[in-house]
Amino acid sequence: MKLEGEGKLLRIFIGEADKLDHKALYEVFVHKAREMGLAGATVLRGVESFGAGSMIHTAKILRLSEDLPLIIEIVDTEEKIDSFVGVVSELMERAGCGGLVTEERAHIIHYSAGK
Repeated sequence: MKLEGEGKLLRIFIGEADKLDHKALYEVFVHKAREMGLAGATVLRGVESFGAGSMIHTAKILRLSEDLPLIIEIVDTEEKIDSFVGVVSELMERAGCGGLVTEERAHIIHYSAGK
């Protein structure tokens, strides 16, 4: 797959404890992105956050959290990201979780599978 030029970056902010049908929601997003043929997805774990509910989630030793913040990042063409955004909204609604979804323009310089 060749991917370069103008695209979009999709970021999905959720909690580590968010689940859908007894599966981690971040895994559901990654597998669905792969199934839909998106270029790739990366899940990043944060060390501290707060969101719309103003609750602090932290990895500090004295306040061990089982709900650390996660960010799923996906870069692909505008068309593929746009088609995936509807799926993201539907899955978040089914999971009943809060979160944040953003997108921005991305200039793709290099994308390859490696050796």
